[in-house]
Amino acid sequence: MISSEEVARLLLPDKLLDYFDILKIEEGKAQIKIYLEEKNNLHNPVYESKGFYPNVLVNDFPVRGKSLLLGLHRRRWIHKETGAYFNRDFNIVAEGTRITTEFACFLKGLHR
Repeated sequence: MISSEEVARLLLPDKLLDYFDILKIEEGKAQIKIYLEEKNNLHNPVYESKGFYPNVLVNDFPVRGKSLLLGLHRRRWIHKETGAYFNRDFNIVAEGTRITTEFACFLKGLHR
């Protein structure tokens, strides 16, 4: 039997659940919103999690005729020695857009 996490891995961008936990899912008539929070799993003792950036909504592939929005809540990390802030780059969002990289590549392929 397939688990709900395995189903989520099939629908969400590659490796997203390695770095994010699903907080909640909201389904409306025309859209589905999946809220994700970055895991506190940066295994480097020099960095410490110091809160979050504002939540960002990103469009992904439609599911069953409904638009799919991913609410990404990313952590801010601080370098303990320098005080400089750092955030991980997951290449989830296509540059200059509010859509996932995979969805952007798909759309570009359609418009060649």
